[in-house]
Amino acid sequence: MTNRSTAITRATTAFDNGEFFDVLDRRVRIESTSQDPAHASELDRYLREEMGPRLENDLDVVWEVQPNPLDAGPILIGERHEGSDLPTILIYGHGDTVRGQADLWREGITPWKITVEGERWYGRGTADNKGQHTTNFEALKAVLAERGRLGFNLRVLIETGEEMGSKGLREFATANKARLQADVLIASDGPRVQPERPTLFLGSRGNLNFTLSINAREGAHHSGNWGGLISNPAVQLVNAISTLVDGRGQLLVDGLKPPPISNAVRAALADLIVDGGPDAPEIDNDWGAKDLTPNERVFAWNTLEILAMETGIPAAPVNAIPGSAFAVCQIRFVAGSDHEKFLPAIRNHLKLHGYGMVEVKPARGAMMATRTELDEPWVGRVVKSFERTTGHRPAILPSLGGSIPNDVFTDILGMPTVWVPHSYAGCQQHAPNEHALAPILKEGLSLMTGLFWDIGEGS
Repeated sequence: MTNRSTAITRATTAFDNGEFFDVLDRRVRIESTSQDPAHASELDRYLREEMGPRLENDLDVVWEVQPNPLDAGPILIGERHEGSDLPTILIYGHGDTVRGQADLWREGITPWKITVEGERWYGRGTADNKGQHTTNFEALKAVLAERGRLGFNLRVLIETGEEMGSKGLREFATANKARLQADVLIASDGPRVQPERPTLFLGSRGNLNFTLSINAREGAHHSGNWGGLISNPAVQLVNAISTLVDGRGQLLVDGLKPPPISNAVRAALADLIVDGGPDAPEIDNDWGAKDLTPNERVFAWNTLEILAMETGIPAAPVNAIPGSAFAVCQIRFVAGSDHEKFLPAIRNHLKLHGYGMVEVKPARGAMMATRTELDEPWVGRVVKSFERTTGHRPAILPSLGGSIPNDVFTDILGMPTVWVPHSYAGCQQHAPNEHALAPILKEGLSLMTGLFWDIGEGS
């Protein structure tokens, strides 16, 4: 076997003999949810007691944990320097998770330790994101153990606030530009396009949450006495929304649509099959823009979703016209869209259609849409390495359908980004019964070990 092959074997052997499992299980047992203030100390513990010492021991990384500039979860920054003439790779991960939701998990499994059932490893963070960054760091460990050096410089950034919108990460990156500069970001998050097909994506859709509300009057009024005499905010709101997006989910406001999809993006998406696994919902082929393929709708187009609506008292309705109606909405948007124009466009559109009584407000800050170009040389290097490892071309997504803080790396730090997911769409991340698939983790070890080996030898 070549040294590359023995490095890959070293990584997969550690998976087969339980070493990888033990590392990940130890990390899952740290209840590092950023969505519960009572677990704030666990965020710090994950970095100081687990990740930092392990990076130092396995990779000789010099590290420190710094406070978040916006008083959110702490951030680990580290470096291994091998030579000024070598490329520098930045590895990112997030050590925080969503809430455990322990009371909602299936009987016999719990969020804060790994439970194995067949190929599924259940536990909070197994898919998002502890299992993913653990895969990358264990692959680096295998390369270093086999070759005695990486062959490139390594920089590490691990935050603990991604599940809260990466609050403070942009400010941290701005203040630490010199320490985070690299030739490329290589990171892992999100799902593969199919469980069995290695995937890489080059950016992500952004998102903007906003609220629509009508406050017509104080309190509710008897529908028999007042029906036909006073306006119904719920009726008005659902009709107002129907002018923004139609009954099959198509955008009706030009100001919410992205630029036309390029031929290069269409070509990249043409051979993909989106498959979330056996427990994923069935794709509705007649949902979304009629003139786009399902792949184009989720990876290359904008969507408007209603996340929640409330009027009256849903749990105990009475015969009364409600005084108000409220909806939480979200726009997912691709690179090239001007998100700052979305809410003004909605206000103008609603006013034009007779719904000026609808109040439109942002719900929180937007997460930016980003995309590294398909012809970026680093993309080609990753594709070539994956083909060398598996014999097959990976799926290439111009953008992930979801949102990640990729603008930190593309816009603030100014580097190309290549994301390699080690999960699948049916993993139930952010929900009870989150799990990783063991075959994906093991193949991810092979892919990343081969990739880091190739980068180190200049391939």
